[in-house]
Amino acid sequence: MGSDAVTSPQEQTPAPAAGAPRYFPAFIDLRDKFCLVVGGGEVAARKVGSLLAAGARVRVIAPGVCAEMSALLGSGSVSHEPRGYSEGDLAGGVLVFAATDDPEVNAAVYREAVGRGILVNVVDDPARCTFIVPSQVVRDGICIAISTHGQSPALARHLRERIEQAVPPAYGELARLLGRLRDEVKGAVHSGDERARRWEAVLESDVLGLIERGRAAEAEQLARRILGLPPLVDGTHST
Repeated sequence: MGSDAVTSPQEQTPAPAAGAPRYFPAFIDLRDKFCLVVGGGEVAARKVGSLLAAGARVRVIAPGVCAEMSALLGSGSVSHEPRGYSEGDLAGGVLVFAATDDPEVNAAVYREAVGRGILVNVVDDPARCTFIVPSQVVRDGICIAISTHGQSPALARHLRERIEQAVPPAYGELARLLGRLRDEVKGAVHSGDERARRWEAVLESDVLGLIERGRAAEAEQLARRILGLPPLVDGTHST
C-alpha cells in the first residue's frame, strides 16, 4: 500500500466455520492475460463479460452459445472454439471458468486446471474452485468485494445491497478526483504523515457533498485548498 493511503488499525478476522476454506482476498490484474470459459450458456456469458471488463483475452469453448454469448463474441478479445472441451485446452491459460451443465466435463476441467496450476472456478461447485468471485459493489474507480468464504451467497448479496445504499455513485467521481490529485500532492507534500492528514481532511469535508449536488468544479477547488495545492483558473493550474 502506498504512503498516501489512509489506514486504520489492523484487526484480526476470525476464522471461518470448520471445514470452510479461508480465501486470500486479492484483486488480479488480467489485462492481456489469456483466460478460458468452458460453456456457452448465460452463466458462462456473464463470466466472459466480467473477464472482458478486466481487460482479459478470452477463449470460449462450447458446441453452442446463447444469444448473450453470441453478442460478446463480436469483441476482438474473444475467440470461440465451437466444440466440446478436450484435455489440453487449458494450455497457456492463467484462469478458467467451467460453466457447463455436464458435471463430468466440469470435473475434467478442474483436474486439468489443478494439474497445470491454473486458477479454476467451477460454477456452483465450491469444492472444485481454487478461487471464488465475490459479490461486488462497483463505483467507477471503486470496487468493494464481499465474501462469506463460500458459506452463504445469499448473505453476500444482502450485504452488497446494504453497501450499495451506503456508498452512492458519487464516491466513484470522488475516487477519480483524488486519483487526479495524488501525484500533485506527492510532489508538494513530502511528509507521508502530513499527506495522510490532508487526505483525511478532504474526506471529512464537504467535497463529496458538492459532487453529489452536481458541483464538481467547486468540489475540486475545495479539495485543492485543503490539500494545499494551487487553485484551478479556467480549468488549468494557477501559476
